[in-house]
Amino acid sequence: MVRSHDKMLHRLQKESFSYFDREYNPSNGLVRDKTEGISPSSIAVTGFSLAAYIVAVERGFMSRNEALRRALTVVRFFAGSSQGAETDATGYRGFYYHFLDMEKGRRARACELSTIDTGFLILGMLVAAEYFSGANARERELRERVGELYQRVEWDWACNRAHTLSHGYSPEKGFLKYRWRGYNEGLPLYLLALGSAAHSLSEESYIAWTRTYQWRCVYGYEYLYAGPLFIHQFMHAWIDFRGLQDDFMMEKSIDYFENSRRATYVQREYCRRNSRGFECRSELSWGITACDGPGPSERRIKHRKMRFFGYHARGVPFGPDDGTVSAGAAVASLPFAPEIVLPTIEYFLNTEVGRRTSCGFAASFNPMFGQSTPQGFWRSEHQYGLNHGPLILMIENFRSGLIWSLMRKCQPIRRGLQRAGFSGAWLSSGIR
Repeated sequence: MVRSHDKMLHRLQKESFSYFDREYNPSNGLVRDKTEGISPSSIAVTGFSLAAYIVAVERGFMSRNEALRRALTVVRFFAGSSQGAETDATGYRGFYYHFLDMEKGRRARACELSTIDTGFLILGMLVAAEYFSGANARERELRERVGELYQRVEWDWACNRAHTLSHGYSPEKGFLKYRWRGYNEGLPLYLLALGSAAHSLSEESYIAWTRTYQWRCVYGYEYLYAGPLFIHQFMHAWIDFRGLQDDFMMEKSIDYFENSRRATYVQREYCRRNSRGFECRSELSWGITACDGPGPSERRIKHRKMRFFGYHARGVPFGPDDGTVSAGAAVASLPFAPEIVLPTIEYFLNTEVGRRTSCGFAASFNPMFGQSTPQGFWRSEHQYGLNHGPLILMIENFRSGLIWSLMRKCQPIRRGLQRAGFSGAWLSSGIR
């Protein structure tokens, strides 16, 4: 199956990688959040870019020397960036602001000091440190700086005197009221925090994280529930969870990889049933996640009032859902269920709904909204780095397991998994 679809997947990776060439600042290594010209850098997208460069080297899109140069530029920038309480700093206590000015590298748009986005940045750095394992001075410098940046993150401070991590901090208002609880994209955050030697969390933090999990049965599939598809994908972009179980998954007799496979099938089934009469929904057209949308607005379509969202975390099967689909979200489920994802990719490539740009698939589309417009079909006018990074990594994990194999060697990740109570497969056997 891999070999027969290899050219198609290679092309998708190459198209998506062009985003990181176009939206990159060579002076500091920061990558823009989206293609809108005034958009700041996203530190999460910058983290994904570091792993994407490694894939690019292996697939012939970029030289190893260029990838190393870019990775060094990023870590040197963050190592020398402003870490302080001032409102226009780059970060504070080892964390970084969600959005940074592309040129100055300082806080943009009065955004929060983001724990999750810092986590994705650190994950990208750790992947780069494992890949550039040579003895030469530049690769040694990269590894040393990454180690220092990781160890200075004050995970314990970010708990704000509780067991669970806060979503973030604002210098104007203090800690945000939301915490990383229940099942969501925050799982790797706890592994990083548990794996830290300098500012580690206690094992009780992970127990508190899993305590509010929701186990549900949808369309006959029993699984750990989260509505948006990206939640079931982001942690697998970095870590090979096949065969690994924590206490919760051991009790359910599955693992997180199998859980994401079931969630992928729930997505397809939801769209197969053409929920709420949305057009262009079928067993071949699905991908409901956090993405751009045509709203906010309300329109009367087919004798009923419909509410449309802008950028929003859409979910299955309980919503919110306004008919918007992200083709890239379906592609990123490839490792879980290639038997249903590959036909969907082919469908998107061969039909109008999957019209591509120079960076690959449009970020999202909504045929329902477009019915009342002269264009007849709404598509996002911008591309987003958080679409392209996971797509590149997940296709590569399906093709070669490259990122997974690198992170199996990463001692902080191994330590974090073990302290969270994971066992099985490569973690128990010592395979790297």
